[in-house]
Amino acid sequence: MPPPFDADVIVVGAGPAGMSAALVLGRACRTVLMFDHGRPRNSSTRAMHGFLTRDGISPSEFRRIAHAELDKYDNVRLEHATVTSVACQEGGFRVRLTDGREFTSRKLLLGTGVVDNVPDIPGLKDLYGHSVFHCPFCDGWELRGQPLGVYGRAKRGFGLSMELLGWSKDIVLCTDGPSGIDASDVATLERNGIRLREERVVRLEGQDGTLERVVFDAGAPLARRALFFTTGQHQSCELAKTLGCQFNEKGTVHTGRHESTHVPGLYVAGDASRDVQWVVIAAAEGAEAAFAITQDLIKESWR
Repeated sequence: MPPPFDADVIVVGAGPAGMSAALVLGRACRTVLMFDHGRPRNSSTRAMHGFLTRDGISPSEFRRIAHAELDKYDNVRLEHATVTSVACQEGGFRVRLTDGREFTSRKLLLGTGVVDNVPDIPGLKDLYGHSVFHCPFCDGWELRGQPLGVYGRAKRGFGLSMELLGWSKDIVLCTDGPSGIDASDVATLERNGIRLREERVVRLEGQDGTLERVVFDAGAPLARRALFFTTGQHQSCELAKTLGCQFNEKGTVHTGRHESTHVPGLYVAGDASRDVQWVVIAAAEGAEAAFAITQDLIKESWR
């Protein structure tokens, strides 16, 4: 028999996926330990969108409301701490924190998310989250019909430029050097009125968080109201890799039914898995994983 566990479920990551899972698990009378490192992906975002009843709410207010709701459940414990390592053990999992403490659980849910590869361009930091974004579904509505820039190369830059046509017809793709786009796609950009600038980007200029122009090392500056970038992302930590998770071409964890992985008892939900990385979908994935975990725990308790 495995030794007693500290919790039925340990949740690593307290974003929308992790908190949603903790709520469902708590209401299913399961003991939950949730660890939050306090560095959310959307820390630079002023408002979240596309979440029914919460459209336009700030990420900090969203977290405040979620924490208040979770506080009502004495079987759910949220701790602000960073998990440094995870390991499978007999019948469950063991996690270790930066302060050396260790905890065990029967099931483990990773809601650790991803980190965007933000371009290293002078002036971008002051504009990020105000007029520089990565997701048109999240921030495109407020900029509809405005002159928009895209920062990216090859298929990424081409794809985002074409996608943004749903929000504006005034699109310029800035590739910061050779575009890497084949002739057929360049022709498609031209047919759709999307201009291409391959000069090196020197800096972004604006005031009070609002982008005004993109400055290049040659040629005239480009007046733009906002810029969307597509430069990839990476997992926020190595925990999934340590446990032997399988990854897809995008670099996120390959998950199956109800956010399960091929590692028994391990689930991954939110931006760290699958494709569509929206807050509302992360929350739904967390709830779905919690449902599956609860079903597993119920079946394991049958005599």
